[in-house]
Amino acid sequence: MASSQPDDLVLPLSTAQESTTTRHHTPDLSELPKDVLRELWLTAEAETRGLTFEEFGAVLASVGAKLNHGLPSGVQPDTAQRASFFRSLHLSELALAHSCALGREVAWDCFFSLYRAPLTRAAVAMTGSANLGHDLADSLYSELYGLRQVDGQRRSPLASYSGRGSLLGWLRTILAQRHVDRHRRTHREAPLETVDVAAQAPSVAPIDLELTRLKHAIVRTFQDLAPEDRFLLASYFLDSQTLLQISRVLRVHEATISRRLKRLVADLRKQLLHNLQSGGLSKRAAEEALGTDPRDIETNLRSLLQTSQTSSFSDKTISTTTKASDSL
Repeated sequence: MASSQPDDLVLPLSTAQESTTTRHHTPDLSELPKDVLRELWLTAEAETRGLTFEEFGAVLASVGAKLNHGLPSGVQPDTAQRASFFRSLHLSELALAHSCALGREVAWDCFFSLYRAPLTRAAVAMTGSANLGHDLADSLYSELYGLRQVDGQRRSPLASYSGRGSLLGWLRTILAQRHVDRHRRTHREAPLETVDVAAQAPSVAPIDLELTRLKHAIVRTFQDLAPEDRFLLASYFLDSQTLLQISRVLRVHEATISRRLKRLVADLRKQLLHNLQSGGLSKRAAEEALGTDPRDIETNLRSLLQTSQTSSFSDKTISTTTKASDSL
């Protein structure tokens, strides 16, 4: 493969080999409270993706160690920073990708139902041909499944997915790399007289314009949130509060907080899609916009979540739980 090949993970051939790999290569997660780790596991719905609690913990530990929990090299993260970093990841997609890398059938069924169609469309758009596009997409699926062997062992690029950006965005990047690799190989081998001059690419909206639209949609969506919803989001995602801590403040059971957070995140996604479409994007473009790396968006979520809140709720609740951090 070309140099654009991402890092790989050896796919185990048996349960025994899986446990051996995990036992020898799992970074330490002992500094992360077990209740927080369980929250992350439930949030990711890792069990339905085919990952055990221990396997998901190993994935998180590996990603945290690889990226130093989002901190500069040499900086030692504390427990709160570790938890905040893990909560910022696309946990469900992270669990799905690594379960697929381990060859779990339930994960692959979910993967194909979610990503086969958009990846095929992207491949057709890249190649400008339905036949070439389907061929490119199929070759990527084979690679992702681990049909390529190195030293007699199956390897899957999905193991290098870290969850920082959306899985769809990551997959499209890999697909584009493979398209470039294939184009270079094909054109090196093609006689000069058979090479046509490429047609001028259609004009597209500048990336800055897309980011601006996304930023405005985020602002509109968060400004419409009720004060208690703002508190839930800020406490859990920005202040690294546990479900138990939040439930004590609101005097409800932690299971209630978990259900409300899950419903709130789903509602936010729907509203964001609506606002993006009302801003001029198609449904497909709006869904792709949600895959943008959060680090590319210059928006202070803490400021948004603390704007226009009613004084009673803000003074009694948020002011007692907000910690020192000005942005994600």
